[in-house]
Amino acid sequence: MKFIAGNSLLRRVNDEIFIDSLPINEFITKFKTPLIILLENRIKENIKNFNKVFASEFKNFHCFYSFKANYLPEICEIVNSEGIGAEVVGILELKLALKLGFPSEKILVGGPYLPDELIDLSIKHGIREIVIYNVENLKKINFYAQKYNIVQNICIRITSQKYGSKLGINIDESTLNLLKDLKKNLSNIRITSILSHYSTQMNNYKQYQTNLNSIITSLKLLLKYGISIDNINLGGGFPEATVMPQRQLRNIAKKIKSHLDESNISYKNIYFEPGRYLVGDSGLFLTKIVRFTNKNWTFLDIGNHICPKFARCSLRFYNASQINEPHKFPTSFAGIMPSDQDVLAKNYFFTKKIKEGDIVIVTNIGAYCLTFSNRFPYSLPIILLVKGTNYKEIFNPIFDKDFSLNSI
Repeated sequence: MKFIAGNSLLRRVNDEIFIDSLPINEFITKFKTPLIILLENRIKENIKNFNKVFASEFKNFHCFYSFKANYLPEICEIVNSEGIGAEVVGILELKLALKLGFPSEKILVGGPYLPDELIDLSIKHGIREIVIYNVENLKKINFYAQKYNIVQNICIRITSQKYGSKLGINIDESTLNLLKDLKKNLSNIRITSILSHYSTQMNNYKQYQTNLNSIITSLKLLLKYGISIDNINLGGGFPEATVMPQRQLRNIAKKIKSHLDESNISYKNIYFEPGRYLVGDSGLFLTKIVRFTNKNWTFLDIGNHICPKFARCSLRFYNASQINEPHKFPTSFAGIMPSDQDVLAKNYFFTKKIKEGDIVIVTNIGAYCLTFSNRFPYSLPIILLVKGTNYKEIFNPIFDKDFSLNSI
């Protein structure tokens, strides 16, 4: 038995491939490609591992799933069943979280754009915190908090030290003076948390350390201006769980804890907002080779419209039709969009012999592929949710038309 792409739920047993506990032929014979398969047990396994690692280092640890990674209701429902909170950026995600029964005290809401409707609904339902990227939003939030006669908790998103970052608030003297004045005059808000999110696919500790230093510096400046913060939020940025195994995640957690201890800052709670780590390696494409050239280009019946580069997934390619053949001969993968830009991977190690009609497994597509897909004029794929020996169709373009949140 051998795991495929390091995923315990993708196994090669002799000549046969199993997806969870089902042979791959169960899907190939019943469905056309391309087909998306999502693995419920992998999501649960990733959640348990993430919680186990950080709860062992931080007694005051809280986890919030980033809905934008994959907002399919069935996926978010699995996350909720494991007791994880929700981090949402817009009105549709918030409505979905509430509809699925996420407790209000486990929901964080915020983004660069905070329309009145989103603020009103957040405060009305008593969500845990509203995250602001603009100090001026405090006035609007205070207005709606007065309407409902409550004091709303606020999280300040600060700009990270990543070159070119434009998201968040720059903690300088003018901002600090403004925050101090607003804190004094706006009685229905309370600044409780500070958030910094550095990047995505962060696979070495230096990136986490840079993010921590931004938080620590800002906390000390805020305290000088009489603004004490209860909680720190380090965002997400973790790669797929198959890319960052548990031992590496544990090493990152230990170093974060050590760095915070050495900084001598006080905080009540620490938040993380993983998205990709929880769901990224739970998703895979079954796709078909539709053409290949003698210049080592292989064309699949998917493309950047449904597997976008912008998603920054750690894609892995396996020839399921020749799974026992060595995957050590470079080929480049392209999609079906009529564009030279539709390149999925270059010089990726694959089988020497390539045949039209071969089935290819593309792994690590569970995060951001759906949310960043651009609905190019091809039929959307069927999406299956697999658990053990059972599976169900959670999206079919014939009946469902679209998997956006517009119907929420």
